[in-house]
Amino acid sequence: MDVLSDLLHRARAGDALVRQLVQRPPWALTFADATALTVVATLGGTAAIRFDETGAAPVALAAGDIALITKAGEYTIADDASTPSQVVIRQGRKYRADSGEPVEREGWNLAPRTYGDGLPGATVMLRGAYELHGDVGGRILAMLPPAAVVPAGPRTRGALDLLAAEVGRDEPGQDAVLHRLLDLVLVLALRAWCARPGSDLPSWYRALADPAVGDALRLLHEDPARRWTIAALAAEVGMSRAAFAARFAGLVGEPPLTYLTGWRMTLAADLLRDTDATVAAVGREVGYEDAFAFSVAFKRTRGVSPSRWRRGTD
Repeated sequence: MDVLSDLLHRARAGDALVRQLVQRPPWALTFADATALTVVATLGGTAAIRFDETGAAPVALAAGDIALITKAGEYTIADDASTPSQVVIRQGRKYRADSGEPVEREGWNLAPRTYGDGLPGATVMLRGAYELHGDVGGRILAMLPPAAVVPAGPRTRGALDLLAAEVGRDEPGQDAVLHRLLDLVLVLALRAWCARPGSDLPSWYRALADPAVGDALRLLHEDPARRWTIAALAAEVGMSRAAFAARFAGLVGEPPLTYLTGWRMTLAADLLRDTDATVAAVGREVGYEDAFAFSVAFKRTRGVSPSRWRRGTD
């Protein structure tokens, strides 16, 4: 499994809530408690995303554009950046922005998973909300700004058309189909965003393009508990020890075993948060037979002991 796929898998980027929005101007929907990662695609018409809490500049979307929104908190999607919010969505329920009164399933009569009026001139959008998980999910979010816009293109259009065709259906297995299609849109959008000239990306992602270092990163992600040495990694990718160590450090920004330790501690942090496994068991899971050595390494990278980390995330 390649590194990006591994991160998405471990972050549990799945089971997202998928909705189609069909709105005729003027319209504005505020999402008050947005998830860590939201995929918004404009299928027809135009839209704008604004961040009312921060005052950041609005983001414009044309037909076929995809926006990856990583801002946890509140944002508004509207036909125009100046349109006042009409509906606030909080904890999965809709409220009128002017009165705070609940909106009782108003406008959900077009098709399953569809919200809007369906009248001529309406903007048609898809929105998928992901709950990314833990420190591994944080690595994905660190790749993106609050709103990364991927312009319409032939590689993403086909996937969007498939998702749009499925979102209004209500057939057996429909949720599984929608989740997999949304995952496809997400990965294609991430690829397109990261391929932009001058993208400010983490060093490890840029290093994936190098055959030897990319293979080494894949090996470290596939088997982080293995007792890796620089010599063993160099042999796996067909390089001398010295040349491999220099190339890895130059591209990734840190030596191979330092990267490995950081990845192990990322995995350990999530295991401590999400399981009842003992500290010693978590240490073994990420490659430490000695619980003391694991605790020392964890505290050196995280600033607290594994036990205190676990208590702090309860």
